[in-house]
Parts: sequence; structure tokens; C-alpha cells
Amino acid sequence: MAVLRDEAVLKIVAHESQEDYSLWLLPAVSECLLGGGLRMEDVDAYAVAAGPGSFTGVRVGLTTVKAWAEVYGKRIVGVSRLEALAAEASGGTPWVAAFANAQRGQVFGAVYNRHGTGLLPLGEEKVIAPGKFVESAAEFAGDEGISWVSTDAECVISEAAWKAREMRGERVELVSSVRAPMIGRIGLAASAAGRFTDALALDANYVRRPDAEIFWKGNAAHGR
Repeated sequence: MAVLRDEAVLKIVAHESQEDYSLWLLPAVSECLLGGGLRMEDVDAYAVAAGPGSFTGVRVGLTTVKAWAEVYGKRIVGVSRLEALAAEASGGTPWVAAFANAQRGQVFGAVYNRHGTGLLPLGEEKVIAPGKFVESAAEFAGDEGISWVSTDAECVISEAAWKAREMRGERVELVSSVRAPMIGRIGLAASAAGRFTDALALDANYVRRPDAEIFWKGNAAHGR
């Protein structure tokens, strides 16, 4: 959770405990606002991670900002977690590959082309085997270099496909797991350009189905 005024981050509160996200969120909001000397009525817009990521975390975040938008009459910007990750890449290459651990031997991944001061997504965000993600990013980039950025570098560095990227001198830039400030900055730029997300249309991008749904459909297929 972060509160920003223009580009300046006034306060950050990170979820660093095992406390349930739904219980942690509202006290964190209060702490952020207090640290920034603000009230909820002073906030002009909300930027929220729309996924991919934890099903519970994404759902709680989206539901909360939808409620705020209704109560306070303010606008929402939905931001991709992977775009916020890619925006932190410091390399000067034309291509950025952002990924995060999706568990089950997979990563959430997306590839971007630097476009002016922004990032243009190439293809869809996906959940994919780490080696396949490296290969997919290499296909997009061709002979050009890639800036790799993640909070979970260990997911790819043992993959055979990664060795070819290492031989090119590429490395995974490891960044903080705290995404809120960058999500806020992307949301700020979008809101300044008039790009908001309708609260009713705002939906989570889980990329894959939750375990409960997979389990239920699997049992249903077997008549259980």
C-alpha cells in the first residue's frame, strides 16, 4: 500500500507478515493516510493491481477499491502487476521481460517493447513454464537484447534455455517485491491522460483458474 502526491511517495506500508490480506489491508490504508497527512476524502484516484498474482490478494484489492469508488465518487486505474514490474527494469535494451513465481513450476510472464517513455506489451500475459517463457521472450526480441526483471530470479536461472541468454551477457535484475509505488506512478500517468477503468468493468486478470475451480471441475468431470 502506498500514497503518492504527484511523483512523490508519501508513505509505504508493506505486507511483510503472514496476516490474512483482508485483515491487513484497511489498517494499512489508515497507516498510509496518517503518514501522508491525508484523509480518504483527499484521495483523487485509486490505482490497483489487477493481477496476475495471488487470487485472494487480487480479489480483496479490487473489491476494496470498487467500494471506495462508490462511496467517495473517485476514479480507478487498473494496473498490471507485470507492467509495474517491467517498469522497474533499468537496462537500456529495446525489450523487457518481466516474470514472477506462479508456483507449480511456472511463472507469470510478459514481454514488453520500450516505446518512448512507456512499455508496449507483446502478446498476452501468461502463466508458463520458466524455460518456455525464456524461449518466448527470445523469439520476440530476435537478435536484440532483453532486460530481464523479477522478484524471483531463481525461477529461470537454472533453465537450459537461460544459458544462451547468459552467454549474451544478460542477467536477471532482482527488484523489491513491493509494487505499490510503481503501480501508483503508472496509475498517476494513466489518470493524467484520462485513462480510467470503469468500476463495473474492472476485473481481475488471474491468467489461470484458481485451485478450487480446477479441483471442482476435475471432480465434476469424473462424476464426483
